[in-house]
Amino acid sequence: MPTSGPRISAVVERPLYDAIQRIAARDQVSISEKARDLLREALELTEDAALEQLVNRRRRTSRRSYSLAEVRRRLRLD
Repeated sequence: MPTSGPRISAVVERPLYDAIQRIAARDQVSISEKARDLLREALELTEDAALEQLVNRRRRTSRRSYSLAEVRRRLRLD
């Protein structure tokens, strides 16, 4: 099915191309669709790794946080 979406062109090594071609055939999708799905998955993994680094940095540098209920209890607002 033709699409008018943005396109990316990439030159890859033969073993990588062959692997994507085999996976696409196994999943009964086009090489383009499989490459798009693999790129999307790689981007999600990259984002997850960046978020994990951020969480770890905050754990090391931030003070303990308190829930609103804990703050109210400590300040005797309830």
